[in-house]
Amino acid sequence: MKLDDDIHNYYEHLVLQRVTELGLDNTKSPDYLADLCCLALNQVPPRYIRYEVDMAFYLPQSERNQMEMNVTYAIDNAMKYLDDTDKTSVSEKAE
Repeated sequence: MKLDDDIHNYYEHLVLQRVTELGLDNTKSPDYLADLCCLALNQVPPRYIRYEVDMAFYLPQSERNQMEMNVTYAIDNAMKYLDDTDKTSVSEKAE
């Protein structure tokens, strides 16, 4: 068994889905997106699975809704952090 092929964190899927919904994959740099995903994923608990189908059939809708709200909150926080950090570094360079 290769862990990197067989097991993954379901939140990764939800974070990438939210990034796509927001259109960030079309407007932000790859570095920004990588930082955003890391910051967001560090704010949510891991949920390891082997197969996506397991989550589709066995996850109660209320829990899925909560997970999606967690991701929305985590991405909003991560974007705010990255955008504030970028503004701070730009103003420091101007001084």
